[in-house]
Amino acid sequence: MPDKRRSGFSSAAGLIQYYDMEESHAPKLSPYLIMAMGLVAAVFIEFVSWRFT
Repeated sequence: MPDKRRSGFSSAAGLIQYYDMEESHAPKLSPYLIMAMGLVAAVFIEFVSWRFT
């Protein structure tokens, strides 16, 4: 019989547990910062590709 005290979604036959808790010491990054970093990386890669080919 399954244990009723556990909470959260389980996957892979119960080997991995997913909980709704957040890490309090994890870095908080803005979605706009992530998008800007991706855009800067794409522009840099295109520039390097254009410059050295």
